[in-house]
Amino acid sequence: MRAGRRWRFVSAVIVASCLSGACGSPPDKEIEEAEEAIDAARAASADTYSKTEFTASTEALKNAHAAVNDRDYRQALNYALDARERAQTAAREAAERKATAKVDADRALRNAALALVDLRTRLKSPQAARKPSKTVAAARKAAADAEGPVQEARTAFDRGEYLRVMELLAAPSARLRESIRGLGEGDAPQPRRGR
Repeated sequence: MRAGRRWRFVSAVIVASCLSGACGSPPDKEIEEAEEAIDAARAASADTYSKTEFTASTEALKNAHAAVNDRDYRQALNYALDARERAQTAAREAAERKATAKVDADRALRNAALALVDLRTRLKSPQAARKPSKTVAAARKAAADAEGPVQEARTAFDRGEYLRVMELLAAPSARLRESIRGLGEGDAPQPRRGR
């Protein structure tokens, strides 16, 4: 029995010395890993597509550095590990959200371009001549005003700025749809029925 107790005591001393050794010096390796994870998350656009988690990771890293300055190495280690984990989560979230944003931006860009073509076609149709001049003038202005934002959105899409695409197209797309409705979506010539 005494040998068992002695072994437990020796084991406890070894564990305690290991823990104090690990917490007796700054967690430089873990802080470096957290910094690398944050850099990778930033490269994955986490600061745009996973802002909350990315900000939490940078705050945790700041706290790790502050804890090192206070010589609280155990707390610094906890903060560094938290920063790394949050940065990795932010990078994963950003990749998923960016892919979704790309699909949404592509759809919005296509829809805006099609609406612009549709509106121009309607403006050239004989039905447009029967609409009030105010409605036609507003539709022409909507088409002219949409050109710039659609071009700018294409450029933003090519640069991978998918949230910017959505921003640029929101108002012009709404005006295009409104103008199309104003010219009458159902005003296309109806096919004749046979007798």
